[in-house]
Amino acid sequence: MRNLNDFIVFAHVVDHKGFAPAARALNVPKSTLSKRVAELERTLGVRLINRTSRRFTVTEIGEDFYRHAAAMLIEAEAAEAVVKGRLAEPSGTVRITASVPTAQMMLAGLLPPLAQAYPKMRVMLHATDRFVDVVQEGFDIAVRDHFAPLPDSGMVQRRVATDAILLVASPAYLETSGHPRDPSELSRHDGLLASLTAEGWTMRNEAGVVVRVRPMPRFVADESDVLLSAAVSGLGITALPRKICRAEIEAGRLMRVLADWEAGSVTTTLLMPHRRGQLPSVRAVVDFIVAHVPEG
Repeated sequence: MRNLNDFIVFAHVVDHKGFAPAARALNVPKSTLSKRVAELERTLGVRLINRTSRRFTVTEIGEDFYRHAAAMLIEAEAAEAVVKGRLAEPSGTVRITASVPTAQMMLAGLLPPLAQAYPKMRVMLHATDRFVDVVQEGFDIAVRDHFAPLPDSGMVQRRVATDAILLVASPAYLETSGHPRDPSELSRHDGLLASLTAEGWTMRNEAGVVVRVRPMPRFVADESDVLLSAAVSGLGITALPRKICRAEIEAGRLMRVLADWEAGSVTTTLLMPHRRGQLPSVRAVVDFIVAHVPEG
């Protein structure tokens, strides 16, 4: 196996344009550097440097070899920087953007403990439902809840969790209108939908059977809390992520409909610009969120 340290020695010698200046910069005897480069040449079977008492020139193949050795040196320094960065205490400002529901349901409970864990870090959250250009607006992390895979944006993506979408209704509604026993029966029930243009719900059971269902549109709202309130009030059946309706189910104000079926899933993903994603403070926030967000 090649001695990769000799590659690095060679890159330093070329960078400093000679053995003597490289020896002074590295605080290593000149004879040691000369010996290591000679050993590298012997191992490779080529001459990389033509050297006399007055001249120091890199051969043509030595120039080609240098480009790769220098790249390896850069990567080695970057690897060391990553380790040092992880050992450093995270500090500075981390700017996060998320939708209003995500901020309320997920980040509200996570960010205060995060700030307490890293006293030298300042966390800034911008909650908005408008489109945010993460790079142009200077955000370090965007938290996205999405139903379909995110497009390739050139940013680092880290999946945090996937949450099942459940059909739910109030006990009062089900007592009056009946409990559906099969997805086909949903067409006779009042539906609380996120859009008038929605085609209904795509249902999947544990056996992998997929069916499309369309209830009678009874109420439409493109905001989850409104649909949740409508369902609790007994207006009909709606489809909501588990994390949104879990508390109402546990309190008995909602019941699952067709408990063996799910109406899709919502995935939470963190997006980061490549450059900012390497900062210790940003990595600390990402790791904290990943560690504390439970899977649905």
